[in-house]
Amino acid sequence: MDHALMLRLKISQGEIIDAPLHYLEQSEIIKKYDKLTNLKSLGKIFALIGLAEIPYAEELPLTQELIGFVNQHLATSEGFAFTGNLEEIVPCYNALLFEAYCRLGLGKSTEAQNALNWIKQYQVFDREQKTAWPHKGICKFGGCMKNTPCYIGIGKTVRALLTYQEKVDPADEKVNAMINHGVDYMLQHKMFCRLTNGQPISPHITDSMFPQSYHLSMTDLVYILQKSQRIDDPRAKDLVQLLAEKRSKTGGWKIDYIYQYNGYVAFDNRRKDSEWLNYLYHEIKKT
Repeated sequence: MDHALMLRLKISQGEIIDAPLHYLEQSEIIKKYDKLTNLKSLGKIFALIGLAEIPYAEELPLTQELIGFVNQHLATSEGFAFTGNLEEIVPCYNALLFEAYCRLGLGKSTEAQNALNWIKQYQVFDREQKTAWPHKGICKFGGCMKNTPCYIGIGKTVRALLTYQEKVDPADEKVNAMINHGVDYMLQHKMFCRLTNGQPISPHITDSMFPQSYHLSMTDLVYILQKSQRIDDPRAKDLVQLLAEKRSKTGGWKIDYIYQYNGYVAFDNRRKDSEWLNYLYHEIKKT
């Protein structure tokens, strides 16, 4: 087991960690991140998102360097823009970076709060809603919020809000209401199906992957069900059944898809059961 996962397991079990950086120094995953070079902006985003999944990663020099880059080049007064241009803020990357900041202990920072305020003001969760965001950049990348809001943006936003609720502020009434609205919308789609024909909504939505990329994945959907305590909702049964069908002969789960981009580091390979997925899916595994 990688020492980064060992550390996360111990923390989730309530153990007191005397020297957390000692674990990270021995982590093969951290060593892979340290070897990354020539990262473009997107690569730095993916690296930060992955590192945010590892406890105490915010104390690493590489993480601090990446946070500095995001603060200087991608954080705007309205939220996180993956291009650095305020006019081209899109829901998925704003949510991905917002969640990463929450995990890194920066959920109350100005940058994270700007991202949260963008979500509160402009994210929509329904076909009948129109966003008040005035800039057209949001419609360039597949139509994030045209007549039908982008499902990936909804999923990533709901996931990020759940992380904010857990790690930063469980009493934010607006956030809690948006979570309920967003999860209900996703459950109307059985979490992963088009309403028109029952087919998967987007590429890789039924694939397990970890850590996150901009693809909405099975791993994201399970996280949303777990954190919102909606695993037992009848509308989630198809996803739960699909997850059960994906279980390997040895009782775990394998990574289905590894995103390819310089800066994205997969925490496990596809050859054997993923220890990270087994940890992440443990609540479903008990059913």
